[in-house]
Amino acid sequence: MTFDFATYRRQWFRGAAGIRADILAGIVVALALIPEAIGFSIIAGVDPRIGLYASVAIAMTIALIGGRPGMVSAATAAVAVLVGPLVREHGVEYLFAATILMGLIQIAAGLLRLDRVMQFVSRSVITGFVNALAILIFLAQLPQLTGVSWHSYALIALGLAIIYLLPRITRAVPSPLVAILVLSAISIGLALPVNTVGDMGRLPEGLPSFAWPQVPLTLETLRIILPTALTMAAVGLLESLLTAQIVDDMTDSDSDKRQECAGQGGANIVAALFGGMGGCAMIGQSVINVTSGGRGRLSTFVAGAFLLFLLAVLGPWVGRVPMPALVAVMIMVSIGTFSWNSIANLRRHPPTSSIVMLVTVAVVVATRDLSLGVLAGVLLSGVFFAAKVQRMFAVERVEDAAGVTYRVTGQIFFASVDRFRRAFGVEAAGPVTIDVTAAHFWDISGVDALDKIVVRLRQQGATVTVIGYNRASADLIDRFARHDKTGVELGAVPH
Repeated sequence: MTFDFATYRRQWFRGAAGIRADILAGIVVALALIPEAIGFSIIAGVDPRIGLYASVAIAMTIALIGGRPGMVSAATAAVAVLVGPLVREHGVEYLFAATILMGLIQIAAGLLRLDRVMQFVSRSVITGFVNALAILIFLAQLPQLTGVSWHSYALIALGLAIIYLLPRITRAVPSPLVAILVLSAISIGLALPVNTVGDMGRLPEGLPSFAWPQVPLTLETLRIILPTALTMAAVGLLESLLTAQIVDDMTDSDSDKRQECAGQGGANIVAALFGGMGGCAMIGQSVINVTSGGRGRLSTFVAGAFLLFLLAVLGPWVGRVPMPALVAVMIMVSIGTFSWNSIANLRRHPPTSSIVMLVTVAVVVATRDLSLGVLAGVLLSGVFFAAKVQRMFAVERVEDAAGVTYRVTGQIFFASVDRFRRAFGVEAAGPVTIDVTAAHFWDISGVDALDKIVVRLRQQGATVTVIGYNRASADLIDRFARHDKTGVELGAVPH
């Protein structure tokens, strides 16, 4: 992992227009972070300030050391749902200790290049992840859409109108920011009976302070926090890497996933040392940031810094921001996040790809657990892939005066070995040639199958010769085959 100062500087300062866009986008994100951070604190069973301080620390830190410019990280529901039992049984100080350990694990994951696991996540799983998250974002707004006065619906409608119509007139200021300001002015000026940010929970006063978790440094403490820390680290990295891939696609740019893993770890350690809970990347806030013009590290830093300013200086005014304004923004995020093309693609794409996408969506929405949905999608993708490769396997039997020749075509691995073994019949004594020029051995299951075939044919009195190995298959056979390899010939290595 090399550091390029020139690239890093460009990620911060993208010219006057880019800096202005990053600052305005960061302000919008900061306002949208407040109710979510409070809600996630409630889910975790902790004081609202713990979620808010975490969002401040994580956003500002990840802007400095993360690998995906423009992506927003903060306290999230995916991590919050995991820490409730630890907080109830042992207290909030153990949460801080677990968050530090979570960060250390994520740094180790970055050093070990565990970001490469993203190579096993198919496009169908990513699409399902995105669609499920869009649905969850919308469902999270339902409490603000039920049992409220008509004033709330009117403000939401006005907010959506501003968000979608203002860009047709001007893009000088992000339309979500204008919607929040206009709806706040109307709500406060007319004293409308609508829910406000302050109704979500009491906002903290003052600045967060540095403090080491007050827990004993013993093996017993490690035993208590390790299971939670491991789960938090895994879920946080999974959601962060998936979100990074989505932002890559939205911005048509690339990011350093290894640095992002380590950066997430460093951000979580800083959050815990300043009285915050763990977190990870947030696709909803990242979409708000990108669609508002935020592309650089400055936008994420401003989101954290402005959130701190709001809490420390403008707390009473922030508490009066109407929830309908933020609901309108999140509905926009939900609509923009959902992959609408995936509906039409259900008929155009292969059925297996569509099934993987739908299963990922269904599991995430049913369990409210993003990691379970992605895991289900990845496993199902693996099953479908193995079945597809297995169907591309064939054995042709040719008999002539020189003896019997079996021509094997395709991939020989754990999913195809059963068909491989059954393709060989009972031969009388005589020469048998197994031609694997058009085949490839992938694992010890394939080697073991060849062992059994050769041994069985020789027991029947046949003289067996295997020809046509490519170099990789020959190396695998030499290392793991148990039968006498006399007569086995290495064929030309295919190019």
